Amino acid sequence: MVKPTAELFEGAVFRKASFSNPSGNCVEVAEVEGFIGVRDSKMAKGPVLVFTPSEWTAFVSGVRNGEFG
Repeated sequence: MVKPTAELFEGAVFRKASFSNPSGNCVEVAEVEGFIGVRDSKMAKGPVLVFTPSEWTAFVSGVRNGEFG
C-alpha cells in the first residue's frame, strides 16, 4: 500500500479552482494514486496536505454546507 505523504506529489500536475482569486491567493489540487494533495499556489515547492478520497469528500461537503464560518 502506498503511504500518503507529500513526497508522493513531487512532479504531480496541480490545478487551480475555476473560482481562483486573480491576485494569486489560491489553493491547487492534484490527485495521485488515489490520494488528493492540496497546496498553496504561491508556494509550489512548499508543503502539501494529503487527504484520502473520503476525507476530501467530507471537507468539500463541509465547505458547501458553510460549516467553516
